[in-house]
Amino acid sequence: MKKYLLEIVVFICGACLMILEIIASRILAPFVGTSTIVWTAIIGVIMGFLSLGYWWGGKLADKQPTHKFLAKTILFNALFVLFIIFINFPLLFLLLGLKMNIYVMSTISSVLFFAFPSFMFGIIAPYAAKLKMQDLENSGKIIGRLYAISTVGSIFGTFLTGFVLIPFFGTTKILFIIAITLFTVSLLLCVKNNYKTKILFLCLIVMSFLVAQNNFVQTKNFNDIDTEYNRVWVYQGTENDRPVMKVQIDPLSTQSAMYLDNPNELVFDYTKFYNLGDYFVPNIKNALMIGGAGYSFPKFFLSTHPDAKLTVVEIDPGMTKIAQKYFHLPVDNKNLEINHEDARTFLNNSTEKFDTIYIDAFNSHLSIPYQLTTKEAVQKLYNSLDKNGVVIINIISSFTGEKNSFLQAELKTYKEIFANIKLFQVKEFSFELPQNIIMIAGKTKLNPNTDNTKKIEADIMEMLNNEYTEIVELNLPTLTDNYAPVDYYISKLNS
Repeated sequence: MKKYLLEIVVFICGACLMILEIIASRILAPFVGTSTIVWTAIIGVIMGFLSLGYWWGGKLADKQPTHKFLAKTILFNALFVLFIIFINFPLLFLLLGLKMNIYVMSTISSVLFFAFPSFMFGIIAPYAAKLKMQDLENSGKIIGRLYAISTVGSIFGTFLTGFVLIPFFGTTKILFIIAITLFTVSLLLCVKNNYKTKILFLCLIVMSFLVAQNNFVQTKNFNDIDTEYNRVWVYQGTENDRPVMKVQIDPLSTQSAMYLDNPNELVFDYTKFYNLGDYFVPNIKNALMIGGAGYSFPKFFLSTHPDAKLTVVEIDPGMTKIAQKYFHLPVDNKNLEINHEDARTFLNNSTEKFDTIYIDAFNSHLSIPYQLTTKEAVQKLYNSLDKNGVVIINIISSFTGEKNSFLQAELKTYKEIFANIKLFQVKEFSFELPQNIIMIAGKTKLNPNTDNTKKIEADIMEMLNNEYTEIVELNLPTLTDNYAPVDYYISKLNS
């Protein structure tokens, strides 16, 4: 083992680097989202400081390299990873209060948490190469081998994180695993052989204790939960002076809420506008909901349409488990079908026709699934509708001004496919402010059945009176699979 000790070290450190890079988005997601802007900041900072580490490690290696110094470098990195565990939450909350735009916030956060460990990881490979080198004749082969082993370690770490660690362990526990692993590697480099086995066993026991714990970190009224796709906060709060349970994946918007005294009642006003589906398509028998989260509208729909089938497409099975545990989701209802997959792939493969399609996948100020916004996706929605069907979409945007880019682009995209579109303002805000906007697109003219108009309920009439009839300027290009800068458009909401 001693002969290949340095190879083992660079392999493990390469894996730990990649694990840290992937879960970096999980650490930042509740505060800045997971848009391409955030990923750009994370990758840019890590690669930049990793390069600095390579350069500095090479300089240090040319002095008098020792195994002891390399062990200390790795140990300091382990300690900093532990530091991230305890400081990330309060520090990110502090930064959030400074009201920075997403570009600055994501870059500063990435520097604070990931610059130092990336720099330290960068030192390891060139320093280990110098320790391994015995003569100049084989220097190229040694350097190439160690860097290749480090890269293979990174590949291993990538698959390990995506396929094992994230699905089964929370962010905090993964950071603990990185720290303990690095601590163990530092011991391998400097502890006498007769102590190695005992210390390694001690580390393994600690690791086993940590990873065996339940994945849900809970307090009395707050739950910080890692799922395969999201870091989710579930907590109790109030809405309209009534106690509610909420689910949230970013700091600027709440994805779902449920009244604790009436679980099937709709809390948020924008979800009530989905009832316009019954106005434009009476007697709904088969409906599709894209985006489940806390399943607030699906529960309401099932309670008010006992003879209708509802298919819900929710990409995150962890979110469905949360809805079962905290939001009274009736998974045994025979009229409910849940599909855990990306809504775009569902639409690509589905041959079923729906009377109404409800879309609640864009309820975020930070990031949205662009693949559901494009002309190609809208065509799939059109093809999935029955002959008189409608699509009802909740959009966060402004109607006018500098913050209406997403509405402009999405409305223009829908007009490429649907000839009949209406916009509704959920609440009375200035048209220049970001807000919930309901867009309804129909295969045919959006005129209700005449029998249905005779008995319009007061709340439906109030929603209809909120129709936005002004012309929206459509100066931005149609969104396509090839070009859909929705993260950029959404970022304007927070500027």
